[in-house]
Amino acid sequence: MKAGVFALDGKKIRDIELPRVFETEFHPNLIKRAVLSSQSARLQPKGNFIMAGRMNSAEYRGARRLPNQERSINVGHARLPRLKNRRGLLYGRVARVPQAVGGPRAHPPKIEKKIWERINKKERKKALESAIAASAKKELVEKRHALEEGIVLPVIIEDKFEDLKKTREVITVLSALKLGKDLENAKAKRRRKSGKGKRRGRKIKQKKSVLIITKKNSQVYKAARNIAGIDICEVRNLNTELLAPGCSAGRLAVWTESAVKALETKK
Repeated sequence: MKAGVFALDGKKIRDIELPRVFETEFHPNLIKRAVLSSQSARLQPKGNFIMAGRMNSAEYRGARRLPNQERSINVGHARLPRLKNRRGLLYGRVARVPQAVGGPRAHPPKIEKKIWERINKKERKKALESAIAASAKKELVEKRHALEEGIVLPVIIEDKFEDLKKTREVITVLSALKLGKDLENAKAKRRRKSGKGKRRGRKIKQKKSVLIITKKNSQVYKAARNIAGIDICEVRNLNTELLAPGCSAGRLAVWTESAVKALETKK
């Protein structure tokens, strides 16, 4: 399987042989498991303080039983823990139970809850290979992205692309590779969220656009990171979540020539 390598001006300069990973069979269920495993690994177990709602003087005395009586008699109020006054005597206010004011929660979160999606190493590797192959399938990519006519997948560019320093230069090169339509589409769908999430570090909802994959951490990182919807990573840090955001494979990826060659040796 061969693919063309393009120059910075969008012209094809040569063909290269693609690694066998691009011929991997598509496994959507396995990709979903790998993405969920990656996302759940960032979750932190949470639970309530064990003494929450119970740090008080409330005490349950039981029913009243008079001497020489076999059965308890009704005391005229619910049999619940009640607070003590300054003299150590119980009075009417109920505490230490979920239905009381300031009491513990009825069903608080437990730290024992299983919140991780486990996946085997071989399954994770297979899912990554399947996601890489899916990025070269036009019928999957066009479901996620706005493609221009005549675009050829996978998009591979010469290594000079890694030396770009300006954001406008990156946009110009991507437009020459017929990716400008998707960049404009992602920019138009950038919006500010509603609700409390804005106060918790989730202000913007941004549609995903192009994923740039390079051989090494180069100057193009600072040039491309401010473009709406674009992600950029080294080929050694490539993962299934980047190639299939939201568990949906078919990310529009731009590879540098050296990054594609590095796939042959990547474990």
